[in-house]
Amino acid sequence: MEIERKFLIRELPENLTDYPHEAISQAYICTAPVIRVRKKGESYILTLKGGGMLARQEVEMPIPRESFESLLAKKEGIIIEKTRYRIPEKDGLTIELDIFDGVYKGFYMAEVEFAGLEQAQAYMPPSWFGPDVTMDRRFHNSVLSSNSPEEAAAFMEAIRCM
Repeated sequence: MEIERKFLIRELPENLTDYPHEAISQAYICTAPVIRVRKKGESYILTLKGGGMLARQEVEMPIPRESFESLLAKKEGIIIEKTRYRIPEKDGLTIELDIFDGVYKGFYMAEVEFAGLEQAQAYMPPSWFGPDVTMDRRFHNSVLSSNSPEEAAAFMEAIRCM
């Protein structure tokens, strides 16, 4: 079970490049249910996700590069490109800060994963976080991938006002 909250970002933390980070490219074979392929560093991963917002089933499995490339050819929508920074947070948590590239260049979003619902609901984010968008489907990467470049541009304009 994956339990996570998502936040927009007001400002990037200082010394960002001091934190571990890696490039991620991901695409969706299907968005309902979610079937995703991801290249993360030199790893290739197939992910299946169940329905839900704050908590949902998630199964990840490594796949060979050839399988990734074959599945990537069957993608729906656009490829999501981003750099993910892993920033230590209080209580042993980790902030996964995504800095998007491609059609979403300039978009920043953070996710924090929790061991349980109580911990997730009690979490107080740092001051550099913006609005909590956990319950807003527009901010699921699977939904972002289904936007055309024109829709992505309109999305980027709309979130500037948030």
